[in-house]
Amino acid sequence: MEIDKAIKESDDRRLKTKYNNAIYVIQRALALYSIEELAFSFNGGKDSTVLLHLLRAGYFLHKGGQSCSDRDLTSFPIRTIYFESSSAFPEISSFTYDTASRDVWAFILTCKVEYCKLYDQGYTSIGSVHDTVPNSLLCINDSSCNKKFKPAYLLADGRLERAGRVKKLSLSIPGHFPVFGDSPDSVDPHKNGMLVASVIAVGDEILFGTVEDQLGTSLCRKLHSIGWSVSQIAIVQNDIDSMAEEVERHKSTNDMVFIYGGVGPLQSDVTLAGVAKAFGVRLAPDEEFEEYLRHLIGNQCTGDRNEMALLPEGITELLHHEKLPVPMIKCQNVIILVATNVAELDKEWKCLTELTKSYGLFPMMEPFVSKRLTTNLLDVEIAQPLSKLCLEFPDINIGVYRKCRNGSLIISFQGKKQVRVDLAVEALCNMFHPRAFTEIN
Repeated sequence: MEIDKAIKESDDRRLKTKYNNAIYVIQRALALYSIEELAFSFNGGKDSTVLLHLLRAGYFLHKGGQSCSDRDLTSFPIRTIYFESSSAFPEISSFTYDTASRDVWAFILTCKVEYCKLYDQGYTSIGSVHDTVPNSLLCINDSSCNKKFKPAYLLADGRLERAGRVKKLSLSIPGHFPVFGDSPDSVDPHKNGMLVASVIAVGDEILFGTVEDQLGTSLCRKLHSIGWSVSQIAIVQNDIDSMAEEVERHKSTNDMVFIYGGVGPLQSDVTLAGVAKAFGVRLAPDEEFEEYLRHLIGNQCTGDRNEMALLPEGITELLHHEKLPVPMIKCQNVIILVATNVAELDKEWKCLTELTKSYGLFPMMEPFVSKRLTTNLLDVEIAQPLSKLCLEFPDINIGVYRKCRNGSLIISFQGKKQVRVDLAVEALCNMFHPRAFTEIN
């Protein structure tokens, strides 16, 4: 067969090895099951196209070793299924194995098989019309300032193949990213038009007091800067069950969950396993992520030792950015950060917000506005007026704290609208004598 011949004549040893492994699996399946028991689901993408031709080659090689008629070698009887979708690209509809991008293109170009024309227009990984754009890394600006794109097989770094497949989350999903309103009718942040995130830190070293957690405070500030409310920060021990329970609780009551710590190959790195258990899925090898790790730490991350490339199966999305050595990991409404200090978090957050602006990972809203007052009034003097104020301004977060036990009280006002914050401050000041409060920065 022409495909088998093209592979055997190729000088690409990696491609030959992958091809032979795939053909072995296919022939093994054909030996164990009848044609009627086998089916192939085809979606029109390049990976699916490669698998179709591998099945054809495997079938013909399998039949070639048996007594068969000429018709057996010119037909392909394995049932092939294509699911139509209203959100599919027309080019995919009309065109009607997990391997690295370079292997897919090596196979397609070596064997000269036909593929969807969208790949010649800069698309490197095709989903639906709602979540797929040409890969910006293939963009060419011509003299007329019109954007053109090189074909997908010219992408220099195959790890960035899915850079055009960052999923845009729908604002109509119940319980996630609600419609925003101005009515301050409840203390529930969701009902006040706020998006709510929670933060989970992983590490026994934090719980033992060996390491001071600075990332949580920094992450809260960053979330407030894009208009998100933070419901809580939790610190979890290095235990898969504890991690899973915490993620399960947070993901169902918050719009987004941010996790840091516990990512790596050590026995204490339980984050990915805990996330997988919380979603009820298994950890499975991710060849794309393995490719990143191989570039980062060499061949120490291959074979049976490649535990760092095991990701929650079926729910994982890699968030690529050219300034990050490895992509961030997103599992539905859970984002896993790899930062270990504030400087690394600053870099990672900047990349995340850039991706969000480009691909709509999550809404970025107006930042919170705030004011702070200081007073020498006693706690008992101000307690009842503040309680009344909280009822009158449920959309404003009013907090009270001291920097030291005998120090002055500091009262903070935070909200989404400057006029509401100003009104709350004015209302409090009107309850006491004119010089009872001083505004501070």
